[in-house]
Amino acid sequence: MKRKVFTFLILIFVQIIQAQKVDPLLAKDSIAQNVWVDSIIKNMSVDEKIGQLFMIQAYSNKDKKHEEFISNMVTKYHVGNIIFMQGTPDKQVILNNKYQQLAKIPLMVGFDGEWGLDMRLKNTYRFPWNMSLGAIQDTKLLKEVGNRIGKHCKRVGIHINFAPVVDVNTNANNPIIGNRSFGESKENVAEKAIAFTRGMQEEGVLANAKHFPGHGDTSADSHHTLPTINFSEQRLDSIELYPFKKMFEAGVGSVMTAHLSIPALERNSKLPSSLSKNVVTNLLQHKLGFKGLIITDGLNMKGAANYSTPAEIDVAAILAGNDLLLIPQDVPGSIKLIKKALEGRELSEARLNHSVKKILKAKYLVGLNKYKPIVTKNISKDLNSPYDEVLHRKLIKNSITVLKNKDDILPIQNLKEKKIAYVSLGDDNGSSFYKMLENYTRVDKVSEKHLSTLLQKLKKYNLVVIGFHKSNKNPWKSYKFSNKNLVWLQEIARNNNVILDVFTSPYSLLQVPSFTNIEGVLISYQNSKLAQELSAQALFGAFALKGKLPVSIKNEFKLGCGLFVDGLDVLQYTIPEEAGVSSEKLSIIDKRIDTILKEKMTPGGQVLVAKNGKVIYNKSFGYHTLEKKYPVKDSDVYDLASLTKILASLPMIMKAEEERKISLFSSLGDVLPRYRKSNKDTLLLKEVLSHYGRLRSWIPFYLNTKDEDTGQNSSKFYRKKRTHRFAIKVAKNLYLAKEYRDSIYKYIVDSEQRTRLGYKYSDLGYYIFKEILERKYKKRLDKLVEEQYYQSLGANRMTYLPLNKFKKNEIVPTEKDTYYRNQLVHGYVHDMGAAMLGGVGGHAGLFANANDVAKMMQMFLQDGSYGGHKYLEPETIHKFNKRYYAEKKVRRGLGFDKPQLNPDVKATCGCVSDVSFGHSGFTGTYTWADPATGVLYVFLSNRVYPTMKNYGLVKSNMRTKIQQDIQDAILMAE
Repeated sequence: MKRKVFTFLILIFVQIIQAQKVDPLLAKDSIAQNVWVDSIIKNMSVDEKIGQLFMIQAYSNKDKKHEEFISNMVTKYHVGNIIFMQGTPDKQVILNNKYQQLAKIPLMVGFDGEWGLDMRLKNTYRFPWNMSLGAIQDTKLLKEVGNRIGKHCKRVGIHINFAPVVDVNTNANNPIIGNRSFGESKENVAEKAIAFTRGMQEEGVLANAKHFPGHGDTSADSHHTLPTINFSEQRLDSIELYPFKKMFEAGVGSVMTAHLSIPALERNSKLPSSLSKNVVTNLLQHKLGFKGLIITDGLNMKGAANYSTPAEIDVAAILAGNDLLLIPQDVPGSIKLIKKALEGRELSEARLNHSVKKILKAKYLVGLNKYKPIVTKNISKDLNSPYDEVLHRKLIKNSITVLKNKDDILPIQNLKEKKIAYVSLGDDNGSSFYKMLENYTRVDKVSEKHLSTLLQKLKKYNLVVIGFHKSNKNPWKSYKFSNKNLVWLQEIARNNNVILDVFTSPYSLLQVPSFTNIEGVLISYQNSKLAQELSAQALFGAFALKGKLPVSIKNEFKLGCGLFVDGLDVLQYTIPEEAGVSSEKLSIIDKRIDTILKEKMTPGGQVLVAKNGKVIYNKSFGYHTLEKKYPVKDSDVYDLASLTKILASLPMIMKAEEERKISLFSSLGDVLPRYRKSNKDTLLLKEVLSHYGRLRSWIPFYLNTKDEDTGQNSSKFYRKKRTHRFAIKVAKNLYLAKEYRDSIYKYIVDSEQRTRLGYKYSDLGYYIFKEILERKYKKRLDKLVEEQYYQSLGANRMTYLPLNKFKKNEIVPTEKDTYYRNQLVHGYVHDMGAAMLGGVGGHAGLFANANDVAKMMQMFLQDGSYGGHKYLEPETIHKFNKRYYAEKKVRRGLGFDKPQLNPDVKATCGCVSDVSFGHSGFTGTYTWADPATGVLYVFLSNRVYPTMKNYGLVKSNMRTKIQQDIQDAILMAE
């Protein structure tokens, strides 16, 4: 027993010696620092010295009277420090400069910015709360947070930030710490706090370890009362003090003393620990050897304020061993009492000088010996950098914690078989979560007032995503489930496969009576817009999940619990900087769009840009038509025109070639009997795909169905109503005789070939391929691509015959047709030949939004894989993305368009690599992908509105100019 005690005392002694070695206020040029401090203090009056002990609260959102009050405190009472509270950064900087100019000795400016300046200031950046950061395993990210917050503080003239909170939150019912803590593991708290501190102090901003000696296991809020901590010294030393000791060893610049009643440390249970000499001097300074600044918690808080008069409290705080009085309530009265204490020798001048020297050392350390006014320009831009969001995204991605993943329900795969519903619980908004879910596949939002009705509606779904959303306003907002929500959660889970995503404190799970019927559980920690968006992406495998639970949830989920869930190769949605692209350079696209709309090149459209699988620009602009009735939405679908060739026909041709249903070296006569002995008998499929088959560019089939006398659609071929014979729907109230389909194919067989060999773009080959594919697979082309690609890709906004799937106001119209259909073409394919085939053509007929075009193109970019599913072999992609007749000046690959060989041709911007590929469409569509840079670009529009003679978009080369803008942004960033 004696040996154990001896060993324990030795360990304590070693800890004290190590701690005493660290003087966090010592500058690298300590000799110059001491000279500066001594030169200041020797010329200070007693009043000026006393003034250095105060840090008063200042606001940038109050009136002139408040400004005059602060100015008076600085000039008359020599107050040496201020803490800025609510307001705006611009006004704070102005006031900062003003008050500094008034001060004889530069003011040390404090701030309470645990998660960034947003804690107090409007229009500034907010990082996640500590509980979220506690789930992160990569501590380098914590250091980055400290760096960024330090930069922000320095930018507005803040020298000491009262962060991080190092309380070990072992009490789930703690009303004031909770989410502000890194969790209940003392080691995790210490590790995270040290990394954060190092990051911030590297930027020249002092960190502050709070709330000493530990506020984590309290059930009361010291803002309102004096909480009691009834633990032994051994327990306090083992748990509460652990992270403080580690922080002191790591060199934290300051510590904040808490207003707590701790009988084990201070016999007077009514005396707050912040005013206790036993705590502040004997424990903090002597036993633990802390040499940095010691600052009280706010002296306006009831935990201290209820003890005595404001002035008496301030004197008691100094006598206890504190250096700085935070938010004193009576500066003039306190000065009088402190002077009285000096006169009565209750307080020695040496003791006063001790604190003043430490304060001056701190001022030197943060650069106030060379004070310069803060620059007032570009504050908002500097405080809201894209790189703050890049870091924020990393933090959220690394914090999301999977607690349960039965049968690998995460990430969500096999979308072809999934019918997904989203149900929102809680009292806050989950719209950003739901909107992002929709980017990956069809997800129906289901809500009802009555549980029975809700359960009935959910019967048709085989997966229900439940988002539990609580207020993200501040970290001490209620996180609890209502009784109603708990019942609904259990009943939904009893009847459905469920993924529960919690957008609040993990402590909320303490209320859940059973997780037995819940297949997937993950914690996203906060209900911010970014957390919602990234968590939705995570559900579909946009990135790996590796967070660890920073607290324990009964015996169900232990501290440190967290399942690793690997990501899939699906699109992510982010900002340009995360993909190495300059958002500033990329913003020129917005100006291009303004020009497009102003010059009426198209009524509206969609532009999407991705790099390396990250969507960095995705905007809809303008309206469906020039009448400006319907603004274009991201979900709206456009007639893709010839993009159909590479997004519908080509992937099926690739699959057929892989499955040896066709050979690129087969002739048309080999695969289609009707072409035998025709002038196209010996044409190779490879030649047709390369537009080297001497086919005519197109045939206006519809002209052959006109009445020669009237020029109108002949009644021989058309009816206004569907009948058994007139069954091909061309457009609204326009039905073509079904036998005319064979006539179209016969026209192609009988059409003359061009006499010269060489490149000639032709639609006719895709009429032929449609027939080949449908014969080989014994299914219509639209059904084939839907089943083979779109469903499993989650491309639910890509389809033929959009009126069968979407509301009319979700479909962008094309042309006011006065030559064939005599109506606004809306929901029907614009291409006349495809329309005469009932809307399903090999060359045209496909509708989609930009997001789903991107999924197909990304699948090509990823060598035939997407979402964990292999659609095509890499060799197949490479085979088709190759020119076979380049020596004949044919730029095309097999189906894919390729960069121009002739510089006078504007197929691309001329800035993409030779391995890039894509296609353009007559209606004003364009998509291109470049494996060399990982860039994917989609431009959708209805430039044919009001008529196809609207060639402004084509003549201006706006689509390829935007392509150049994208490339320039990448090059500038890299």
